[in-house]
Amino acid sequence: MDVFCITPLFSHFAEGVHYGGMNPTCAHGWQRHVAKQSRSATFRRGPQVLRNALQDSGITIVDNWNPPQPVDIVISVGGDGTLLSAVHKIGKCGIPVLGINFGHLGFLTTAGRDDIQLLVDCLINKHYSVEKRSILQVNTDNQTLYALNEVYLHRVEHSPLLHTQVEVDNFQVATYSADGLIVATPTGSTAYSLSYGGPILAPGSGSLVITPIAAHTLTLRPLVVSDNSHIRLRNYEPDALCTLGADSFVTTISGPQTVLVSKADYDVSIIRLANQNFYTAIRNKLMWGM
Repeated sequence: MDVFCITPLFSHFAEGVHYGGMNPTCAHGWQRHVAKQSRSATFRRGPQVLRNALQDSGITIVDNWNPPQPVDIVISVGGDGTLLSAVHKIGKCGIPVLGINFGHLGFLTTAGRDDIQLLVDCLINKHYSVEKRSILQVNTDNQTLYALNEVYLHRVEHSPLLHTQVEVDNFQVATYSADGLIVATPTGSTAYSLSYGGPILAPGSGSLVITPIAAHTLTLRPLVVSDNSHIRLRNYEPDALCTLGADSFVTTISGPQTVLVSKADYDVSIIRLANQNFYTAIRNKLMWGM
């Protein structure tokens, strides 16, 4: 089994792991590769603890992962932003991601800084499950973007409301007069969309949610559609100016624009340790029903 851990390059500190085998006498000997990058110099002690735990379990650190080097698992050390960066770095490689939270909430992560030994034990004994998460593909007039959480349009400061015409599968839905508009996956439904009244979508629901940002009228509410839908966002105003965001990537677009949003032709696998799932996450991290 090949395992690779990775997190973003915020601290320009990176290291990898190579596992030579759980049992030195095993005829074949598993190959594990793990690379990790810490989010901040403040958290370097945590990644060092992880490094030591991996090495103590027979895992040897190696440096520099270059896709598409074959690995089995990517470990993200940081918070949700770190995990999102890792997902974008992996792209279509299809490697499952396991997040260790060294940030704040860490909703997408499956372990905390105090769970390192548990994490190592679960990896060695394969006591974990894998959840498939859909990815959005975003096409504009001049670029293609991808998002695990959401895509959004938002008016820039001091600019007027956006009047965004929304079509789903070539059927007109409405023109949304609002500060902006969010299209979120089930993964992103607990993020930006939730803060504007959007519903929580379970990972396997096969759906997306279109959520207005500070809508001008009370009749514009979040709308849940199939994740097989093709969503078209249009703004015809010649002086329109807004930001387009896809997860942590943000750019400015102006004038009449068309943004096409659909499910990408690949997905992402998120690892949950034993006895963890989406519903334990919303109870324990969002205090759902408490």
